[in-house]
Amino acid sequence: MKNHDVQTIITALGGRAALQALLGVGASAVSNYLARNELPQRAVGPVCEALRARGYRVDPARLEITGQQFPAAEGYHASVDSKRVLLIVGGGIAAYKALEVARRLQDHNIGVTGVMTRSACEFITPLSLAALTGEKAYTDLFSLTDEAEMGHIRLAREADLVLVVPATANLMARVANGLADDLASTILLATTAPIMMAPAMNPVMWGHVATQTNHATLMRRGVEMIGPDDGNMACGEEGTGRLTQPEDIVIAVVARLFRQERTLAGRHAIVTSGPTIEPIDSVRYIANRSSGKQGHAIAAALAARGAKVTLVSGPVDQKPPADVTHIAVETARDMLAACEAALPADIAVCAAAVADWRVKPGNSNRQPAGKLKKQEGALPQLQLMENPDVLATLSRHSHRPRLVVGFAAEAENLQANAAAKLARKGCDWLVANAVTRADGSSVFNSDSNSALFLAGNKKENWPEMPKSALAERLADRVEAHFA
Repeated sequence: MKNHDVQTIITALGGRAALQALLGVGASAVSNYLARNELPQRAVGPVCEALRARGYRVDPARLEITGQQFPAAEGYHASVDSKRVLLIVGGGIAAYKALEVARRLQDHNIGVTGVMTRSACEFITPLSLAALTGEKAYTDLFSLTDEAEMGHIRLAREADLVLVVPATANLMARVANGLADDLASTILLATTAPIMMAPAMNPVMWGHVATQTNHATLMRRGVEMIGPDDGNMACGEEGTGRLTQPEDIVIAVVARLFRQERTLAGRHAIVTSGPTIEPIDSVRYIANRSSGKQGHAIAAALAARGAKVTLVSGPVDQKPPADVTHIAVETARDMLAACEAALPADIAVCAAAVADWRVKPGNSNRQPAGKLKKQEGALPQLQLMENPDVLATLSRHSHRPRLVVGFAAEAENLQANAAAKLARKGCDWLVANAVTRADGSSVFNSDSNSALFLAGNKKENWPEMPKSALAERLADRVEAHFA
């Protein structure tokens, strides 16, 4: 059916991921809907129902939003008038990751308009970017059609934020020196919106005095930099110059767009993240599964709102967010000790997957110093003992934070088990999720999650969304609690 704007509907639903989950389709199907500006007939009923649940008036005959929200729907920063990012794609091998950035931004109800340098078109096509954003991807400064409306000025002025991914050494040099010889550099000189750049280049190029001088110049002028990171490069070298991961770029952009007011300034938050590992011997251990993605995203969301954040994390591959105090631990006892040392605090969010048990030590009260040897026909006898409960301890502590939030991963009976855990642990709120999705896939190490939010007698079902979006939603609740 036609007579509707698919991008508007996606924005109102909360992003592409929400539409995918609602209709049970993949990202490519949504891209096709956008390219045709048409949803299938079977989508009418579910989409209308979902829009009404979010507080929108909908004309089902035209599948058209006819009014503003009534009342304000909870969740994403959802409104028909979403924030807009002008995404400038530079000409580097990391240009393909800009496509992922564009997709993830829309998951946060952020509209994206794409601009590509001529060199970027050697790595990805304008059609690819247009398919993901649902809008034309601009490449040419001297397009008569665009320039009849002073296109470069319009693009520069209509965006809430300009994001450059990747920011190559060449593009940074041109902007730092005031050149305006293509559409991208002209926009960067003409815009009055905030500018964020995610540099990516060979480590030697990044370390060159010219690049560092240009980098410093841009930062003095107010350009915010995201990265670069350390790691292996496409050229085979290793060092600083790797593009920051798309999900981390998006977190930084969301924080810049929506969290300009530091509403949690003066508050101290403790956030636990990742697994704990409990040694069996000097080689082996037991642990819970956890990537740390959710806990780290929560720490970033609270820090972006001005909170002083202490992130206590077990072993993960995630880079600690900027502007947080990171404490690395291994065992449950280490995690509890670090949390207690960080008190007093206003907020505690216990998102870590803490191992419930550890191996009971022998008579020496210590774990074996070496490696347990395998003996033919004999299995080692391991006795387990209960670990300290980090969430329950903080909930009942003499210096208890004013707000304590727990997390629960459940394999079955999500609501009943979550409610029981909320009562048992003594925390104020509980965020629970199923460890497997309806299609049988695991949420472990994934970039998205759904959740059941419990606060006293209040219950909210949060649909599947990026973990960074879930972190923002939780931060919204924290912000409202202290308002």
